[in-house]
Amino acid sequence: MREALSGDAAAAAIGKIQQLVENFQYTQAECGLISAALNGFSHDIEAAKKKLDAAIADAEANKLTVNPDGSVSYPAGGKPSARAPAPGGKTSGQTDPTAQALNRQAANFDPNPGFRLAQECADRIAAALKEATEADTKWAPKIQALTADDDLTVSARDWADAESDTQGVAEVADEYLHSLAPPERGTPQQNADWWKSLSAEDRSAYLSVHPDTIGALNGLPADVRDEANRSILTEKRAQDQVELDSIPPEPTNKYTYITAGGYASKVYTDEWMEWNKKYADRKAQLTDSVKAMGQIQMRYDTFNGDPTVRPYLLGFDDKKPGHVIMSIGNPGTADNVTTYVPGTGAKLTEIDGAIRRAEQLQTKAASTDPLHSTASIMWLGYDAPQDVMGDAMDPAFADAAKDPLSDFLTGVDTAHGGNVNSTVLGHSYGSLVAGEALRDHPELPVDNAIMVGSPGLGVNHAKDLNIPADHVWAATAKNDLINLAPPPSGALAPLNPKAYMHLFDDHSILYGYDPTSDDFGGQTFHVADGKAPGSDGFMPAHSQYWEGESLANMATIATEGKP
Repeated sequence: MREALSGDAAAAAIGKIQQLVENFQYTQAECGLISAALNGFSHDIEAAKKKLDAAIADAEANKLTVNPDGSVSYPAGGKPSARAPAPGGKTSGQTDPTAQALNRQAANFDPNPGFRLAQECADRIAAALKEATEADTKWAPKIQALTADDDLTVSARDWADAESDTQGVAEVADEYLHSLAPPERGTPQQNADWWKSLSAEDRSAYLSVHPDTIGALNGLPADVRDEANRSILTEKRAQDQVELDSIPPEPTNKYTYITAGGYASKVYTDEWMEWNKKYADRKAQLTDSVKAMGQIQMRYDTFNGDPTVRPYLLGFDDKKPGHVIMSIGNPGTADNVTTYVPGTGAKLTEIDGAIRRAEQLQTKAASTDPLHSTASIMWLGYDAPQDVMGDAMDPAFADAAKDPLSDFLTGVDTAHGGNVNSTVLGHSYGSLVAGEALRDHPELPVDNAIMVGSPGLGVNHAKDLNIPADHVWAATAKNDLINLAPPPSGALAPLNPKAYMHLFDDHSILYGYDPTSDDFGGQTFHVADGKAPGSDGFMPAHSQYWEGESLANMATIATEGKP
């Protein structure tokens, strides 16, 4: 409709369809919780029923009669030496330990051995009924709480309530869900095998109650992780929006004047000062968060139906600075998969630009190699350093990220089933993350590496990355300020504090050898010089690798070509 129609009617129809999509997503989430709750209740009741059935079977085997009220009748009987059988009777079960002990003591003195057998069965029946009653008491309020507004608008408050419903079901479904839980610290292959072993109903139940677990589980299909993470995204966005809407508006009387000594001074009002202290910072945080999550959701709202560019949210949480993994195209079916690792400054509130880079690479790769499909992933699955002159000088961020990146890349290969051309693309500090992952995981299923604007990869030679050296590519723009860290090059060479150290060492940089140097032993490709520092922001050339000749060359490498 977007491509073929225009006008008020088309816009209205698309709006209605979008509302229907949102309603279906909400309905799916709520129905999943209802199913999980009923399955959990059934699981608990089934355990009690098995105990009841076993007690009744034992009673019947001993020629006892179980009455409708749960009491057990026993016939007359006694020891063979007795002159006459002791009379039969009826006994009721007890669940109180003291009462049970007294009944057992009485049964031991009774001349009819049937009394002891009847008492044991009655106690087991009482215990089973108590367990069933406890399950009913536990689950009834949780199931009754799964309600929704009787209108056709799914609001932020509805989604926030869905998050509350999820927590409510999770609180009482521990035993049931534990029986379905994935392997602890499982490998991507173990995770994949676990998922395949579940029934469709169990998959739905676990995903509904623990979307955070499913969304982060490497080795699972992209559409499954996407469903889980979109649920988390929508609920978190709704929660933040509800909280944002609850913040009182900023007072209009921000300033007042104080007259002293014949002079009037402009000062903040007490009312505004109080509002600013209580709400200003939180409002700014929530506004940025809601905007960023809206930019992720926008990829779904504007999706045109072409499966080669369908967005997949493979990871998401809003814990500062935030983690987002998004693929453009399905990495489980694509011929080529490129995983881009952003660097310093990457965070949730700046995620739109990072995702746009993945989109640009996917578009270029599709036109470069139209005979093969390409999925382009933006992997912000780590806490990126936020300060160029501080955090970025510390390798600890990369040290903590290399294993998660390795697990993710292995998971992509596992879900795909192998036979995929995999490329890891590291930008800035992200190249150190990628380099360490390749360095420390020799079996990593990666075919090519592209490093742009790099401060070093944590190695001195391309061969140390455990892939063929001619599959390791690097480039740094002439005007990229990253050149202040490596040996002198580019327009700012005279400013480089290492400007005269090249007489002794012309290849070492912050984290190992410069990947664009001959000594590193990899391959280089050409990129434009980039804009001069300060001409369009602090270091514009550092962000220009996703345009022009640089983008074309990266797309060529990602599709198994040579620039």
